[in-house]
Amino acid sequence: MGFVKEFKEFAMRGNVMDMAVGVIMGGAFGKIVSSLVDDVLMPFIGMLTGGVDLSGLKYEVMLPAIDGGEAIAGATIKYGMFIQNIIDFLIIAFCIFLMIKAMNKLMPKKEEPEAPAGPTQEELLTDIRDLLKEKK
Repeated sequence: MGFVKEFKEFAMRGNVMDMAVGVIMGGAFGKIVSSLVDDVLMPFIGMLTGGVDLSGLKYEVMLPAIDGGEAIAGATIKYGMFIQNIIDFLIIAFCIFLMIKAMNKLMPKKEEPEAPAGPTQEELLTDIRDLLKEKK
């Protein structure tokens, strides 16, 4: 029964629950941003690039046949999807940056306690001098 109790304590700890909520919210937020990129921004980018749909850009690599016959099927490199995923990432990162910046402004600033003032350089030198006099 110790293992189950230990797991329950771990799972119910505050930071684990916060992390779970963050992962769920992040997944939902990712879908929203992906929709923003796919459905709103990419058509404008397509217009700027002359109607090119970036998500459809690809390069097919075909392997030549060894005996001079038909080419063997190769691989498809979907670099347009890669570009679109980079744009997704940049937008998500920018949105998170803006959210954290706004949260920092809304949160009350914690006043850090002043560190106690230590001895000045002159006081330290005086102490060293006094200790040296005592040694003699």
